[in-house]
Amino acid sequence: MRLAGKVAAVTGAGQGIGEAIARRFAAEGAAVVVNDVDPARAGKVAAGIEKDGGRAFALAGDITKLEANQALVAAGQNQFGRFDCFVANAGVTHWNKPMMDVTDDEFDRMFAVNVKGVYQAAKACVPLWEAQGSGNFIAIASTAGLRPRPGLVWYNATKGAVIVAIKAMAAEFGPKGMRFNSICPVATETPLLAAFMGGDNADNRSRFNATVPLGRLGQPADHAAAAVFLASDDSAFITGVALPVDGGRCI
Repeated sequence: MRLAGKVAAVTGAGQGIGEAIARRFAAEGAAVVVNDVDPARAGKVAAGIEKDGGRAFALAGDITKLEANQALVAAGQNQFGRFDCFVANAGVTHWNKPMMDVTDDEFDRMFAVNVKGVYQAAKACVPLWEAQGSGNFIAIASTAGLRPRPGLVWYNATKGAVIVAIKAMAAEFGPKGMRFNSICPVATETPLLAAFMGGDNADNRSRFNATVPLGRLGQPADHAAAAVFLASDDSAFITGVALPVDGGRCI
């Protein structure tokens, strides 16, 4: 088990990529604090992990607030005795549409969840990790931050901000034993897929798949596998990367 003995928190883990990461971490031996804004979703995933023989604790909360992120770190310590890894996965988007049609509310919500959520998570983790001399932070960014495309202008901007912030934190906190990396998924089979593509239908899928050398959409399991690698000691000398998990779309 590649994560045996480690304790991690995963935000937005009630569905989609976050759920896949939480379940895969548990299968690899980690104890997982399962966060979601919806308590029922968080509880269901945590219960499923425990049913499968893993260790999990559900804790709902609004990750745009520092206190909610601090509570996740504290839950790892209180429930499982330590805290090693934070996966900042929670994210939102707007429907694929022209930039001029994006509302102030949509803009503010994306930057609050996608960018401020990472900011608050890092602030919650760094004091503990500085004291213990180690820590591992993984943000789920997007290929939208590497290869922006029309229709998602400000979503692209949020993910670009995350990628740069992760690199900057890797440089700042590396000397203190901390690693910061991001994963950049391509469009993936999650509840957000329809919004990304402007509708989930056969034509949109076909057009998108044609832009991916490996010829398909991402699956949550693809990104969970990448997260396991970055959370494990196999990646001990890797920090500051923005890892595309995209079937080659960003080539």
